[in-house]
Amino acid sequence: MAEEARSTASLDYRDMLRIRLMEEEVMRCVQDGRITGSTHLCIGQEAIPVGVCRALDPRDPVVATYRGHGWALAKGVSPVQLAAEVMGRDSELNGGRGGSAYLSSPAHAFMGENSIVGAGVPVTLGLAMAHQRRATGLVPAVSIGDGAMNQGNVHEALNMGSVLGVPFIVVVENNGYVEMTTSDLLTAVPAAARAAAYAMRAIEVDGNDPSAVADAAREARAIALADSRPVMLEAHTKRLGGHYSGDAQMYRPVGEVDLWRAFDPLPKCRALLDPADAEETDAAVATEVAESFRRAAEIPFPSASEVMAHVRAH
Repeated sequence: MAEEARSTASLDYRDMLRIRLMEEEVMRCVQDGRITGSTHLCIGQEAIPVGVCRALDPRDPVVATYRGHGWALAKGVSPVQLAAEVMGRDSELNGGRGGSAYLSSPAHAFMGENSIVGAGVPVTLGLAMAHQRRATGLVPAVSIGDGAMNQGNVHEALNMGSVLGVPFIVVVENNGYVEMTTSDLLTAVPAAARAAAYAMRAIEVDGNDPSAVADAAREARAIALADSRPVMLEAHTKRLGGHYSGDAQMYRPVGEVDLWRAFDPLPKCRALLDPADAEETDAAVATEVAESFRRAAEIPFPSASEVMAHVRAH
């Protein structure tokens, strides 16, 4: 394996492992009460945010769904501050007000999550229009699930983006499920096939291979700029957990998750590394994540006196 490819694989593995361990600790926090409410985890889908963000200009804005912790981390958001935010602490991100499903960090060009299915696409269209008018050369990207391709606001935004000639990337994370229903029962054709209706180009990629995702995202970005249109990138992956943290997953066939673990991007990427390097990364990232949550727990909760601080009209 060429040295450059090995180096990239090492970075991919480190970044995916950070997301995986952060998500696993978030789940433990929900279970033991350190985090209130539910949360939506991206376990099994880590290669997509890592690969896409590797290919983007670091200044390219990214918008995510409520399953967006991995995207925030891939954009460079501090694990300490992310942990603090989802724990409701007075973090440097959103002061505990964003929580798991609404956190954002414009300083990292992570423009936030959105719990309304598909709503990130019109938001990203607006971002793309602003950057186009300012001639920044930046290309916003938005992550959605394949189920969001059945939402009207998504199609309105794609049509408008194509008509107006606005470049942005729509990353469809096709994880096999639309909440608790398999994708094939709700969608007549693949997401990528719908792009042609809006004169958009579409790329399909193995969403469990961070290197392939990065190559596809790089191509999508170049096409968006060259064609001055939205581009769709459909990444096929597997959701190894529930739709949300309290999901008992009784709807899944017995043994399905075990079968799907064969697609887990982490072991595949780890196998590309020197064993000693992989073990060193395992230890370093585990320590980083544990320390991040320890430090996050030391950050105080927001003061009750600040409850109206970010209310613009009342």
